[in-house]
Amino acid sequence: MAVATKGKITPKTYKTAFPIDWCPGCGDYGILNALQQALAKLQIPRHLVAVVGGIGCSGKAQYHVNAYGVHTLHGRPLTYATGIRLANPEMRVIVVSGDGDSMAIGAGHFVGAGRRNTNLTHLMFNNEVYGLTKGQAGPTLPLGLQTKSLPEPNMNGAVNPLMLAMTVGYTWIGRGYAYDVRRLVDLIMQAIEHPGLSFLDILQPCPTYNDLHTQEWFSGKDIGRPRIYDLQKEGYDPVIPDGADEATVDAKLLQFIEKAHEWGDRIPTGVFLVNRNVSSYEERLKQRIPNYFDAPPAKRPVADEKGVTLTDLSPIFEDLAMA
Repeated sequence: MAVATKGKITPKTYKTAFPIDWCPGCGDYGILNALQQALAKLQIPRHLVAVVGGIGCSGKAQYHVNAYGVHTLHGRPLTYATGIRLANPEMRVIVVSGDGDSMAIGAGHFVGAGRRNTNLTHLMFNNEVYGLTKGQAGPTLPLGLQTKSLPEPNMNGAVNPLMLAMTVGYTWIGRGYAYDVRRLVDLIMQAIEHPGLSFLDILQPCPTYNDLHTQEWFSGKDIGRPRIYDLQKEGYDPVIPDGADEATVDAKLLQFIEKAHEWGDRIPTGVFLVNRNVSSYEERLKQRIPNYFDAPPAKRPVADEKGVTLTDLSPIFEDLAMA
């Protein structure tokens, strides 16, 4: 159990003694380092942080963040995280999920989360393979590619995570690179601070099973320059302002679509979209139930001093009763 943080918050505040067993050179180390630094820079007390993971190598990350953590079912961390956030709106809730956990078995929950736009952060560890189960093709591996772990080329088309996130309603969308920790810290901070649902696609080489999109490939040794570049350094403005007219929204989405499809010798990272023109789920709840956040579920007593339940289900049954 996380207890109230004492003293100044540093990255060490968020480190645990739990042994890390990722493969040497795995991009997960950079992501974990960046997450710990981001939480420290934001000075968020660790008892107000919950990290929710699914299945896969990424699903071990929450064990190494000294805060509340949940290891939930394959493909379900977004749903679990939504429950935490709505039960206790004081919590900063962060989902750590692989591309398989997010885009394959968890795709339906990814879509549902986008429609709600709850204020939480989804960090997707994207290495294009199922690393924990020995390198099968993940949903982000392009059609026709064959990593060393595959007996034949991939027969399925790839999901574009950025496009899917935009289509279903994520209001902050970015992409980072696991080996650019300094920039990744900044992106995670922005994602956490965004007042809505944020999605950060983190390109993360798998040195064990993905021998195609390696650290050397991303660094562009074969073409003489890095493939990774930063959108913001090229003047890209991702913001759809609150109250934007239809023409402004369309123009911003068109520039997003262009960059979301760019891949190959140039791969953009940074913030792709910040949509301030859409209400959060919390704002919608306040309109529907004005006093919801005065006494959210986590703050309500469930039993008296003798342990007798205080829960009264009769209003629910009355609402469900058929005339």
